[in-house]
Amino acid sequence: MFEDHLKVVTLIQEAGEVIGRKKLQKMVYIAKKLNFPFQEKYQFHFYGPYSEELTLKIEELCNMGYIHEVKEKVSGYYQYRYEVNEEGNKLLSTYGTAIEMLGTCVRSMNEQSSRFLELVSTIMYFDKLEKEEIKEKVQTVKAKQKYTEEEMEEAFGYIADLKTQIQ
Repeated sequence: MFEDHLKVVTLIQEAGEVIGRKKLQKMVYIAKKLNFPFQEKYQFHFYGPYSEELTLKIEELCNMGYIHEVKEKVSGYYQYRYEVNEEGNKLLSTYGTAIEMLGTCVRSMNEQSSRFLELVSTIMYFDKLEKEEIKEKVQTVKAKQKYTEEEMEEAFGYIADLKTQIQ
């Protein structure tokens, strides 16, 4: 169990800071789909793949004092920022192990918007389907997002780039 917590701390440390719970969920999911060693179980939810397990791990890590969570009000809603604090860095230096190629991938994802990562993770959720079927599925389950053909092509390209980066 504790090893899985360390992996989440490692991911956040590699990102530097993650702004948004949704973004953090998508980053871990995408990393998992790229065969990084994340074990969290995901199900499809309002904003794409979601893991209750990950939510609980983040809460535990915050309560144990390894991750610093800041809640701030932005344009009428609350946004959360996550950073590994001094205790978390000590934990990683004592028990952590590097996850090869994770940093490059995580930093790239962290530069993207939550909306885009929601699209990327949704596409990856349906990766057993053909490309055209995936597009139809995304248009159905994410109708409110109104993703354009260009955004979808950009997301498919981004997924291909991520896969290339980690080979």
